[in-house]
Amino acid sequence: MISYTKAQEYLLKGCDVFLAHITMKEAKDKSNEKRLEDVPIVKDFLEVFPIEFQIDLVPGAAPVARAPYRLTPSEMKELAKQLQELSDKGFIRPSSSPWGAPVLFIKKKDRSFRSSVYSKIDLRSGYHQLRIHEEDIPKTVFTIRYGYYEFQVMPFGLTNALAFLEHVINSKGIHVDLAKIESIKDWASPKSSTEIYQFLGLVGYYRRFIEGFSKISKPMTKLTQKNVKFDYGEKEEAAFQLIKQKLCSAPILALPKGSKNFIVCCDASHKGLGGVLMQNEKVIAYASRKLKIHEKNYTTHDLELGAVVFA
Repeated sequence: MISYTKAQEYLLKGCDVFLAHITMKEAKDKSNEKRLEDVPIVKDFLEVFPIEFQIDLVPGAAPVARAPYRLTPSEMKELAKQLQELSDKGFIRPSSSPWGAPVLFIKKKDRSFRSSVYSKIDLRSGYHQLRIHEEDIPKTVFTIRYGYYEFQVMPFGLTNALAFLEHVINSKGIHVDLAKIESIKDWASPKSSTEIYQFLGLVGYYRRFIEGFSKISKPMTKLTQKNVKFDYGEKEEAAFQLIKQKLCSAPILALPKGSKNFIVCCDASHKGLGGVLMQNEKVIAYASRKLKIHEKNYTTHDLELGAVVFA
């Protein structure tokens, strides 16, 4: 500690001077803080929400911080409202983390605003039922004119959040959402390549539930290729009905546990590659794809190796 006069003397001499501000850190009383367990849906289904979401970084990665974007008065007003709502629910809290991503607003179709966080780990909003691991919370910081805030629950958009979109997750595992496949049950046979595109685009989202999806759908996929005449026959109809049947009786996929060993089973044929990810003799996910043109010339040995790489 030095006096003002002494500091001014050193400054006049051209010395380097550093100013340090020290404050006492008071222990927070967390008894009144909002907790994830207080959210009604989590309280009713505690057995479904035991997971803490972790954010793994590339070794040696340094914190990324960017200045906040300039917002219009109307955007600032909406931001303050949304911050208050997220804070009241216990989803965010003030932060002093070295990380920081700017907030921007996206105008929705109804002309209302949706806040988005432009970040190296791609944060948006939603998915607030999964708690973030305490040590990883500082990595979710977003910065605004009002200060720094960090998420205590997983924001929608983090890399492995999308895998569960529109699937039903409970303590038993991952299910196909029956409400989402009702339209598939009554789907009429395709009358054009465009209708096949639409059907395969929808069911392709659930391919992780269907073993050998690529092989089953191959007769239909062929009709979507360029310069191929649309000739929908018995083979295509059989594939169409089999896909619908398998979706309506899709298995329950197990939830992976990072502490356990994984088993990857794979196989190859002259039509495609396939793989199954398993743990404790339970299926976690299926994967398959048809062979590319150049792969059809591979030897059996190379095809099997290709299946290993794909899996």
